[in-house]
Amino acid sequence: MTLYKFSGAGNDFVALDGRGGGVERYREVPVIQELCGKYGTDGLMILDKGGSYDFSMEFFNPDGTGGMMCGNGGRCIVAFADSLGIRPSEGPVYRFLAPDGLHTGEILSRNGDREWTVKLGMIDVDGFREYPEGLFLNTGTRHLVVFSDDVDKVDVEACGPVLRHDARFAPEGTNVNFVSVHPDGLHVRTFEKGVEGETLACGTGITASAIAACIRGVEPSLRDADAVSYDVTARRGDRLAVAFRPGNHTFTGVYLTGPAELIPVPDL
Repeated sequence: MTLYKFSGAGNDFVALDGRGGGVERYREVPVIQELCGKYGTDGLMILDKGGSYDFSMEFFNPDGTGGMMCGNGGRCIVAFADSLGIRPSEGPVYRFLAPDGLHTGEILSRNGDREWTVKLGMIDVDGFREYPEGLFLNTGTRHLVVFSDDVDKVDVEACGPVLRHDARFAPEGTNVNFVSVHPDGLHVRTFEKGVEGETLACGTGITASAIAACIRGVEPSLRDADAVSYDVTARRGDRLAVAFRPGNHTFTGVYLTGPAELIPVPDL
């Protein structure tokens, strides 16, 4: 089995092509933990057959837990499909199944065979809850979005675990996003459950942060008819964009656009 390493704005993943079978052992917790530890990744993804769709996506955290969506991983698996020669069955847009349902992916640009810009269709977001600390919503994974005057001064490794394990979010727990508003858009840092530490980016968290900003009345980077878009900067400086149509308590037409990169690793 050939393994690959992809990065989405600093969020790194081991990826493998399961369409030919032989991937059962890669769903085992000890194997997932070993590979993510060995290659320093934030998860493992399996691309598999998708039935009537172009492919399917399985995602596992470094601790072996699964069953959730990963936005950066979603962009990377679209780039992975392109690198494998998989083409959308209809038009320019891939349709694939992930743990939270149907997603779309469109490759907006390529730079050689190692860098892509991908527009990823996310699930609609229906409802949110307000807490004293921030806004709680599900963008394919559970997130608590906490606003701060200066996200660079937040001690994520200290504050993140407290909220991640808070009894209000038990038993599943929650990812925690710390967000500050800047002239160039939102700056986001994330404490991820399953990783149990800060990651350089989190796609579902960046999406949640943009929607939370809209709820809080933060002016978007762009308005277009009934849609808005927020520019977002991840931890290492990568720029992403989140676009959606805001409703009363529902947010539809959600897209996350950003980079995906194939990382050469000698022994992968």
